[in-house]
Amino acid sequence: MEDIVLDSMDRRILAILQEDATLPISEVAERVGLSQTPCWKRIKRFERDGVIERRAAILDREKLGLGVTVFVAVRTAHHTDEWLQAFSEGVSLMPEVVEFYRMSGDIDYLLKVVARDIADYDRIYRKLTKVAPLHDVSSSFAMQEIKSTTALPLSA
Repeated sequence: MEDIVLDSMDRRILAILQEDATLPISEVAERVGLSQTPCWKRIKRFERDGVIERRAAILDREKLGLGVTVFVAVRTAHHTDEWLQAFSEGVSLMPEVVEFYRMSGDIDYLLKVVARDIADYDRIYRKLTKVAPLHDVSSSFAMQEIKSTTALPLSA
């Protein structure tokens, strides 16, 4: 996969959109010092090239009653394609799992889970352990969120 080459104007546009994707083209263009049409063309190019994957609303977990964040480290004794497919499909069907990574090192998979409370996480845990055979599952509860962002660094 080839990296997309961005100039400073592209990076400024993307930084603004990462902060607030609902801004009208006219405001984005004004902030970066472009007229609307060239700004619109750049944004369309970002969408066409997959730089902008999608636009989404970022919700407040606390206000929605999802105040518990859990990082779940999974180790398995199974490393077949069939096992991975079953595990991936099962975890992907769990809306409480908001991030899911295959890792290097001692941990095979790392999941970020949001839950209402500890009892709710226990329900999710029991569901997770039925998805596929697991060797070890270790859960760490976040005590405080210090930094959380969806914005990617866009430095030159």
